[in-house]
Amino acid sequence: MPYFSNLQALLHVIYWDSLPDMQELTGINSKWATTLMAQHLLAAADRYGLDRLRLMCEASLCEDVAINTVATTLALAEQHHCFQLKAVCLKFIARPENLRAVMQTDGFEYLKESCPSVLTELLEYVARFTEHSDFLCKHRNEAILDGSDVNGRR
Repeated sequence: MPYFSNLQALLHVIYWDSLPDMQELTGINSKWATTLMAQHLLAAADRYGLDRLRLMCEASLCEDVAINTVATTLALAEQHHCFQLKAVCLKFIARPENLRAVMQTDGFEYLKESCPSVLTELLEYVARFTEHSDFLCKHRNEAILDGSDVNGRR
């Protein structure tokens, strides 16, 4: 995103106390452009201590998690101590249907290089997610066999 657009976005936030509409600002209508803007603004907000902007950007990024941007968003969350955003990204990546696709993105390469400690957290999260899924499947299968539900009720 061009520097001018970042400046326009920042001015919009200062004057209107809301994130700008990316289509109005740049003429681009895509989630990717909105995510990129929010990522840049989050970094600026953290750098300059703009807490309200930081919260708005974090909320926006939590809503628009996608395969092609989640790894860079996770790196950003780690670098700028955005714990809620980090948790949302880890949960999204840990889903079996998302993990392989995310690992094939350029953003995942960036994540590996810039925040290697997050990969350990991701592996732990995936392991917990898998264990939880296995536990639920086991109990569902048992419920089918003896006619009870997960809590043992019949």
